Amino acid sequence: MTKRKYFPTDSELEILQILWGKGPSTVKDVNIILANEKEVGYTTTLKILQIMHEKKLVSREKDGKSHIYTASISIDDTRQQVLDKVVDTVFQGSAMKLVMQALGNRKSSKEELEEIKKYLETLNIVKGEEANDE
Repeated sequence: MTKRKYFPTDSELEILQILWGKGPSTVKDVNIILANEKEVGYTTTLKILQIMHEKKLVSREKDGKSHIYTASISIDDTRQQVLDKVVDTVFQGSAMKLVMQALGNRKSSKEELEEIKKYLETLNIVKGEEANDE
């Protein structure tokens, strides 16, 4: 993953979530969905999308009098970027501290804990194989 020049703000992340879920959308479409969650004006949504376009977080195509906006960045890349920033800035680079905090503050289901356990076992197997290859 390449480091992006611009890190999405909270408002930009809200809009990206809409575009990832709904797909290409007009300002009006995005604004209607945002307005269901909080008070936001059409011109505010338009301005944020214009800024996002300048940052290359979204692309846009002309469709008559409207623009259709599409996310230019993937949800996986964005999640990774946000996670990297949180680990680096809040947890002093320690993924273990992040995981311990998350597991300590949230109620995890048995199924989630089993999935985590399986994942850790897989990592241990992979790490063990890498150690044997050296």
